[in-house]
Amino acid sequence: MPFSDSSPQARYRQVSDALVGLPGVTVASKKGFGEGGLMVAGKLFATLRGEEMLLKLPAARVAALIADGSGSAFDAGKGKAMKEWVTVQATGADWLALAREAMAFVGR
Repeated sequence: MPFSDSSPQARYRQVSDALVGLPGVTVASKKGFGEGGLMVAGKLFATLRGEEMLLKLPAARVAALIADGSGSAFDAGKGKAMKEWVTVQATGADWLALAREAMAFVGR
């Protein structure tokens, strides 16, 4: 999907627009972690964190994204990286494809 505006907020909005409305996909309405994030069957799978998208993916996929430089480990402030969560910058990554992967993983 070509992005007409490359700002992280615009890219995330385009991802959200593409996925919300699919079976079981909603936008999180609770405050705090994951606010405004994408959920499937009530479980968070993607959200915007500052300038990056945070995704829940299988641990092996997270490790591969970190290894190839596409992603960074996510630490929720507890001093330890969460093995099934990764952040991806707006440049160089196909956010929609990754969000679809995360949706499939969380929705299984």
